Amino acid sequence: MDMQANRQLAVTQQQAWDALNDPVVLKTCIPGCDKVEATGENQYAIGLAVKIGPVSAKFAGKINLSDIKPPSSYNIAFEGQGGVAGFGKGDAQVTLTPNDAGCDLAYVVHASVGGKVAQLGQRLIDGAAKSMAEDFFKRFDEEMQRRFPDAYASRSIVASQDVAKVTSTKGSKIPVWAWVAGIIVVLALIWWLR
Repeated sequence: MDMQANRQLAVTQQQAWDALNDPVVLKTCIPGCDKVEATGENQYAIGLAVKIGPVSAKFAGKINLSDIKPPSSYNIAFEGQGGVAGFGKGDAQVTLTPNDAGCDLAYVVHASVGGKVAQLGQRLIDGAAKSMAEDFFKRFDEEMQRRFPDAYASRSIVASQDVAKVTSTKGSKIPVWAWVAGIIVVLALIWWLR
């Protein structure tokens, strides 16, 4: 399974880096996680409960960080055992790039699963993995908002100013009511021609 995505964060690159290397934050943000403990330099033990389709299992695993370039990137190697449910292993490259709005978090994941979990089918596994990634980033964003409310408040102000600029620019040539009336006429014509 291969997966890649990126997320815009309102926090600085350093704030995101610190949070991504904080076991407490990771435990809070990883869906089903009940343990993230440092076991050595750049090594962590992790425990989490996963449900993929009809298979539920508790996985115990380890994470090793390498190619660490603070505060911009690192590689993560992971492996976990879920007893009769199977196993998962893989690696991920995580990159933080500063920008005017905060920083961009990008990741590329290569993973494989075996055992009972692998028998569920690739589409179900891919869907569960994407759902877990989305849930992680939603929780991570919420945690960053909780820890750094000022960064998110300024992002909301900038976003509302951008919307106001777009609205005022469009409104100066053709009124909004004319656009709405035009859309209604087009929809009515399409319905009538069907």
